[in-house]
Amino acid sequence: MKKYMRKIEVWVLMVFLLIAQACSSPSDNSAAEGAKKDLGATVDSAKRKKVIVFFGNSITAGYGLENKDAFTTLIQTRLDSLGEDYIVINAGVSGETTTTGSNRVSWVVERQPVDIFVLELGANDGLRGVPVSETKTNLETIIDLVRKVHPDAKIILAGMMIPPSMGPEYSNSFAKIFPEIAKSKNVTLIPFVLENVAGIDSLNQADGIHPNVEGEKIVMENVWGVLKDFL
Repeated sequence: MKKYMRKIEVWVLMVFLLIAQACSSPSDNSAAEGAKKDLGATVDSAKRKKVIVFFGNSITAGYGLENKDAFTTLIQTRLDSLGEDYIVINAGVSGETTTTGSNRVSWVVERQPVDIFVLELGANDGLRGVPVSETKTNLETIIDLVRKVHPDAKIILAGMMIPPSMGPEYSNSFAKIFPEIAKSKNVTLIPFVLENVAGIDSLNQADGIHPNVEGEKIVMENVWGVLKDFL
């Protein structure tokens, strides 16, 4: 008899558990799973390193140098040494003009987070005699596109100067567009990214245009002088 009663108790318990499971709301389970995902996303977001994108031409790309000697890599090394949680992305392409840059920038910024965007373009426009107004419009377009995708990104514009081979009027007009854009678009300006490097043979490669290993160290300091205030 006791054995029979025990079987009844077990059977009742099983029925109770089945009913309880059937009555539980699927939405409750979904909410629980959603909460887990939200928590995971929050943790991932908290762990995410901030991203600095350097978008430019051969100066940014480190033309003629090993990757370890490019100023962007030197920036990453300094950030690491200071314990700063940033990842530097070198999105430089040799030969890039502001026109090709304006066509490429969306592809770059839409595929990753961007906390700081350093824009270094225009030199190839100047060397080719592209109308200054066109260069200016393209740079402004790039800035607008970055802000459209990443409204909170800090933007730094690297100023550039060119030799007077195209005539002093053109070179002077060219140099002026960078501070003008910085003011009108409310971005921070590096007055001249090649300051204390341009025109100095010992700091440039054989072409007299691209910095060598020692020149890159100075370019890094020129950039760092402005970049550090955003960290």
